[in-house]
This record gives sequence, C-alpha cells and structure tokens, in this order.
Amino acid sequence: MGNANSTETKESRRSKLRQKLQNLRSRRRLRRPGSGSASGLVTQRSVSADDFAGIALLTLIGAEMKFKDKWLACVSFGEQTFRTEVSDSTEKPIWNSEKKLLLEKNGPSLARISVFETNRLLKNNIVGYCELDLLEFVVQEPESTCKSFDLLDPASSNVVGSMFISCSVEDPVETETCFAKRILSIVDYNEDGHLSFTEFSDLMNAFGNVVAANKKEELFKAADLNGDGVVTIDELAALLALQQEQEPIINSCPVCGEALQLSDKLNAVIHMTLCFDEGTGNQTMTGGFLTDRQASYGWMFKLSEWTHLSTYDVGLNTGSSASHIVVIDRKTKRLVEELIDSKIVMSMRAIYQSKIGLRLMDQGAKEILQNLSEKQGKKMNTVESAQNIPSFLEFFKDQINMAEVKYPLDHFKTFNEFFIRELKPGARPVACMDRDDVAVSGADSRLMAFQSMDDSTRFWIKGRKFSIAGLLGKDVNSGAFLDGSLVIFRLAPQDYHRFHSPVSGVIEKFVNVPGSLYTVNPIAVNSKYCNVFTENKRTVVIISTAEFGKVAFVAIGATMVGSITFVRQEGDHVKKGDELGYFSFGGSTVICVFEKDSIKIDEDLLANSARSLETLVTVGMQLGVSFPKLENCVLEP
Repeated sequence: MGNANSTETKESRRSKLRQKLQNLRSRRRLRRPGSGSASGLVTQRSVSADDFAGIALLTLIGAEMKFKDKWLACVSFGEQTFRTEVSDSTEKPIWNSEKKLLLEKNGPSLARISVFETNRLLKNNIVGYCELDLLEFVVQEPESTCKSFDLLDPASSNVVGSMFISCSVEDPVETETCFAKRILSIVDYNEDGHLSFTEFSDLMNAFGNVVAANKKEELFKAADLNGDGVVTIDELAALLALQQEQEPIINSCPVCGEALQLSDKLNAVIHMTLCFDEGTGNQTMTGGFLTDRQASYGWMFKLSEWTHLSTYDVGLNTGSSASHIVVIDRKTKRLVEELIDSKIVMSMRAIYQSKIGLRLMDQGAKEILQNLSEKQGKKMNTVESAQNIPSFLEFFKDQINMAEVKYPLDHFKTFNEFFIRELKPGARPVACMDRDDVAVSGADSRLMAFQSMDDSTRFWIKGRKFSIAGLLGKDVNSGAFLDGSLVIFRLAPQDYHRFHSPVSGVIEKFVNVPGSLYTVNPIAVNSKYCNVFTENKRTVVIISTAEFGKVAFVAIGATMVGSITFVRQEGDHVKKGDELGYFSFGGSTVICVFEKDSIKIDEDLLANSARSLETLVTVGMQLGVSFPKLENCVLEP
C-alpha cells in the first residue's frame, strides 16, 4: 500500500511538472506574422557578449484616458510588436501585462507604446503613444514602483492621457541567476520558496542527460549546508547557474524543445530566459506581429488575414504580394506600416501585376493617367481643395508631425500649398555638415540602396528592361555611371515633398525626359511587366563634385504628380542638404546614381535593402562616405 501511495505521489509530481512545461510551451507559441495559423515560434538571433546589454522586463500596468472605452495597448520594439488584452470599458484601463525584451548595445533601444480605442469593427483607432529608451534603465537601480509617461496625440503632440509603466533590466550575470530561479520554481510544487531533494531530482531528470543525472546529488548537497534535506531556491539557483557555466546540464530548451548550442552559453541562457516569459506572474503580452497597426486590427481584419485576402510580411518581392507595406524606421530601428487605402492596393495589383493589366495600359490607359494627373493637379490648386487638408491629416495622423511644419495650418490656402509645405529651420539636421566626403539622404522617404546596379535588379527592381542608360535617357552620357551605385528615395503622399541635394557640388545640367505617370509604389516597382523608372516622366540633374565625381539626381514623376519644380539653375553651387525643388500632389521618387566605386553606402541601408526592406529616412541622414575615405561619421538623429 505504501509503495502504491509513493508511486501515486511521484506520478502526481511528474504530472504537475509536465503541466507547467506544457503551459509555458503554450504561452511561448506565437502566431506567425501574416498567417492565420498558430504554428511557428519566434526565433532569436545570436548576440555577442560585447553587445549584450541585458534582458528588460517591461510591464504595462495601466493608463488614465480622457474618455471611457475599451482599450488596447501595443509595444513595438525593433522588428517585433506585442499587444495586451482589451480592457473593460473604462477611463482607467488596467492591463498588468508584461514582456521580456533583449537589449543590445548596438541594437534597437526605443520602445513605442501605442494605446488604441477598440470601438471600430474593422480596425481600432490610435489615441496616444509614448516612447521610452530601455537602455536608460540599465544604469538605474531596480524600482518596484511604476512611472508615469504622457501619452501624446500622434498628429498634434498634445497630451491625451497618462501611461503607467515599470521596467527593470537584468545584467548578464543577473540573467543567468534569474533564469535558474525561474526554472527551479517549476518544481516548487507547494510554492514556499524551498525545494526538497525529490523536487530538485524531478527537474534534473527532466533535462534528460547524463551530466544532470550525475550532478543532481552533488549540487543539492553543496546547497544543503545544514543537512536538513531542504534548500532555498536562491541558494540552489546560484549553484545551478555556476554549473551551467562550467559544464552545461541543459542541452535543449525545456519550453520549446530547441537544441541549444552548448559552446555558446550566453545565447543559450538568453534563449531560455525569453522562453520562460512568466516573469512576475502578470499577463504576458501576445506577440507574432510586425507593427502596432497589425496588432490592433479588429476581428474583420483577422478573418481577411485567415482567408489570405490580407497579409503582412517583409522580404523579397513582398512589396508586390503583401497587402500592407512594412518599412523599417532608421532612427528607431522599428518596423512601421505605410498607410495606403486597401482599394488602391487591389487596383494597383490588378494593373501592375498582370499581363492583362499592362496590356490595357498600352492601349490608352497611359493617356488616361496623364489626363487624370493633370486634372487632379489643377483641382489641388483650387481654394476649395483646402477642405481636404483635415481629412488628409486625420488619415495620416501618426505619420505627419505638424510641430515640424514652418507655418500654421490656416496659412495654406490650397491643398497643394500644404502638400509642398516647408519645415522649420533645424527640423532636418544634416550629418557631418563640414565634410563633403559624406553624402546624405535627399528626401524624407522609404529608401533602397544598392552598391551596384546588379544588386538593385536582384533585390528590388523587377522590370525586364531596367538599365542605367534607360533611366538617364539618351541626352546624358551614362558611361561613367554603368554598374554604379544606386539609391532610390520613394516618397509617399504623407511625406515632406521637397527634395534636397545629397552632395556638395556644381549643377552641371538639367535634362527633361518625357514619359508616362505610373505609380512608384513597390507593387509596380516589383512588377516584371512594366519598367516604372525608365518609362515615367523625369528630370535628370547632373551634379559635379570633388569627392564623388559626377552624381546623377533623377526626380521621377508618378500618378497624380502633375509637376516637378526646381528652385536651382545650371551653374549653381549647392551644399549637401540645400533644397533643389519639390513635387506637387502625389507620390513620387528620386533616384541617385553614383559613379562606380565612388561611394561606400552605409551598411545598415545595404543590409535592409538586401532583404527587400525599405528604410524610412529623413533629409540629412548619412547615406555613405566617398572612397577611399571610409572613416565612420556619427549619424545625426
């Protein structure tokens, strides 16, 4: 009878252990972005010991808003986004929702917390946001109390509420010890902070390797100084962390089952720490999202995503296949979604991603686009068009910062006056202003950069006839630019639409090249059926420089862009960052072509472009350095 009871007790303990591990696995399993399935885990890339800054435990406690609603909060950090559950209808939502985030010294550090009201059927409405630099918490003493942050309206920067957040950061040594405590707590069945040898033995046996089985008694005795057969989790955790450092006893993650690289002890501990996301026992945020907008969408969007009518993704050719355009913000190193009407996406795909659509273009639709653009351009110059400004700002309210605009809203008498708005002095600082060997971004835009033309056609431009000679036209000697470096600045309607010189030099000449007005959206650029950049109306500006040789600056018109206006003339000397001109209403693109081996483009821009991922940049950000002067220049924010 005694043996039977003993067997039942052991089986009960094992059942509890299996259940706890199963719960952890369930919570760790994240929905793959862009799919309706629950398969797939978020993988963690390796980090070097020199770059590892710690593990941040970020907790969204609650908020105080100015009106009653059901509230949802999202955290966007790097290329990951997480969301809380939806609160009850209240002015003071409480979430107590947390997430562990890996901090790297040279990686993303700025977390953006967005708060959405959830009274919409298809999508929820962002009400306010705040940002905090998690690396600042590395040097601070751990605090049990929360801090209050102002929630700002994305459009006006007015305060619309308060967010209550706590954050603590484990340094590398603490990470190992804290992980050991968390894993030991799994077998603390009575939750008293103490373990018997039987409980500890259950855990060591679960690791399933010879080293763990052989070491369990030795480790327990070393911790059991008074010999009473019971030790505290804190005492045992220190010994377990030391043992894992000297001779690993865990060779696969107990949560997800992934095999660990025992030669890379740091990343093994980081992996398991992020897997064990129970933390303090608060609600863990749901992950698997790329942007806060994706995380906030309502159930109608989730249905369309499940039926593959709507998808999120990044990578090769997704500009042509995904229904949402995702870019990476260079300043915050965070993924953001470009806003575009879904009906426009569907119509562009029908036209530009099929032979039939492009055949229609060849049979007269080009002239229709030309006439439509001219008509729309005239309309946007009327006094009545100013009525469209408020709705335009509302649609793009978290992507247009009116605090940067030189003049107040009532200054603009037409929509086009607002569209070509100027910015306040200093709103776009120019990197390394005293160094002409450093080139800078020429536009607020989504940027793709390629060290050679071959790279551009492999990773981005899919038109079968694209060439440098075709881009520059027959009146420009393209010989010096063949196989040169290519930088594409794509401006979306919400962007600041004045373009600036990326280099210092003398304007040698302007060449106007007539053409069509296709859209410059990635759906068209990634199409193999048309050649947007070589067929669209454009103006080529040749700038002669001392550091880069000749630079071709190509301003390309697009659908709804009635005119390209320049404010400089042939023979003018320009400094990098000086304004060259502006695009009237619509989306548009600038392409800069550098002579072969004249510029070393910044590595982060090349790396993103190799993933077919556009980088969100602003005027004046560093673009690259001329050969052979490759010293690093500090990137200005």
